[in-house]
Amino acid sequence: MRYWLFKSEPSTWSWENQIARGDAGEEWDGVRNYQARNFMRDMKRGDLGFFYHSQKEKSVVGIVEVCAESHPDSTTDDDRWECVDIKAVRSLPTPVSLDMIKADPRLAEMVLVKNSRLSVQPVTAEEWDIIRAMGQDQA
Repeated sequence: MRYWLFKSEPSTWSWENQIARGDAGEEWDGVRNYQARNFMRDMKRGDLGFFYHSQKEKSVVGIVEVCAESHPDSTTDDDRWECVDIKAVRSLPTPVSLDMIKADPRLAEMVLVKNSRLSVQPVTAEEWDIIRAMGQDQA
């Protein structure tokens, strides 16, 4: 299993929107960055990810699961763009802010810290465990 981080502007697609989709999940569409697209091509069903609210909130707020592997993005006719589907697994009891992540020296090499603009990015197993602990996720 691999771990990922999915960034979304809450005014466009919020954690609450994601939860409302239930087990059906939702396409992670509209990504127009080749590196982010390539990460989605690497994803497998069952991989887990953090759901991150960008803009003002800048916090990891939940955990999602990849429920459909890479397929054409339905929001465009351009076959260069693909996406995965994700479904909400659970909310983090305590959101983990970007400031908290940046303050932890163990996370200094995290993609979120080094390339905060990338909308889909990998997370190492160690980073995954640290952020889950910071968010008081006991599951």
